[in-house]
Amino acid sequence: MNEERLRRIQEALRAEKLDAWFLADFKGTDPIALHVLGLLGRPMVTRRWFYLIPAQGEPMKICHRIEPHSLDSLPGGLSLYGRWQEWQEGLKGALHGCKRVACQYFPSGIVPALGRLDAGLAEFIRTTGVELVSSGDLVAQFDVTLTPEQEAGHYRAMEVLLDTVQVAFKKAQKVVAGSGLLTEHALQLEMMVHMKKANLVTNAPPIVAVGPHAADPHYEPMPLTSSAIRPDELLLLDLWAKETGDDSVYADITWCAWTGTKVPADVLEIFKTVLAARDAGIAKALEVSKGPVCGWEVDRATRDVIEKAGCGQYFIHRTGHSIFTEDHADGANMDDFETHDTRRLLPMTLFSIEPGIYFPGKYGIRSEVNILVKEGAAAVTGLKQTELEALLA
Repeated sequence: MNEERLRRIQEALRAEKLDAWFLADFKGTDPIALHVLGLLGRPMVTRRWFYLIPAQGEPMKICHRIEPHSLDSLPGGLSLYGRWQEWQEGLKGALHGCKRVACQYFPSGIVPALGRLDAGLAEFIRTTGVELVSSGDLVAQFDVTLTPEQEAGHYRAMEVLLDTVQVAFKKAQKVVAGSGLLTEHALQLEMMVHMKKANLVTNAPPIVAVGPHAADPHYEPMPLTSSAIRPDELLLLDLWAKETGDDSVYADITWCAWTGTKVPADVLEIFKTVLAARDAGIAKALEVSKGPVCGWEVDRATRDVIEKAGCGQYFIHRTGHSIFTEDHADGANMDDFETHDTRRLLPMTLFSIEPGIYFPGKYGIRSEVNILVKEGAAAVTGLKQTELEALLA
């Protein structure tokens, strides 16, 4: 972490009326701290360290005497400990005068992505008179914000994914219209080949699900048990990938099609409800042009549409998730269901909006887009599905 990054963090602390940001790690327990401080990929140390960034003044490093160089790459004064009493005294000194301190914590454990500070250490810090405040918005600002190069890479990955969807639909159309056999797993493999040729990588293959399998949001087609893609079924494709390189950023989309000649009226009605919910979430996210918007508000906007349609019990997951170099990243999630995410949608952060309605044993429909927040604005980064295509029409 250089002096310029330190300056920006301290400016953010003052803007949030925080006295400091406390970071600590023991053998990789806080990957957020490692990433924020630029320590990922360095040799793992065996003793825990502490790092306090004050809103004003010089940071403080506290390291074990047998590993005094653990934080040499970071600015600040150094205090060494050996006995456990020494690190406690060191922390008390570093926190002296602090009232509100940010850390990787969320009240009541509501947002587990931020739950990196162990409960015992939190207890000790509170004995010094400090109020612990969630670092959620700081993490978004300094851990998952896109550079111009990452933004451009995301758009390129998005183009490939959208093309992969059309290639997959055409393949399914050709086989269903003829007499060949195409399983979910076989189509998944063809999609992977197409993405790999375009130099995309992914942490997991796409979801290819037909009929009842589409009602499982995290269905995984397996070689021996996946279903054949036949006429008159709902076909769902969920795919995510990024360009090669550790700093590349994911794109993540979901599209659906009907493998028959005409979409049944009830299926079409559910599809329209999902799209209306998706668009309500997009509209709420775009309100960043008027003022702060939190993740839970986007979820509530989509969920209200589905609940008013009488399908609330069939929308069984959050509306969307943070996207960065990991497909599910550490920024704000669009969530007032699994959690109550009060983190704000901040400039140069990326996330999905993907409401779905799932009828167990029948079918499921989901529509997923990605949104990139800019300074005072936001936009969908790819195409939005607007029609449920009947592949044999």
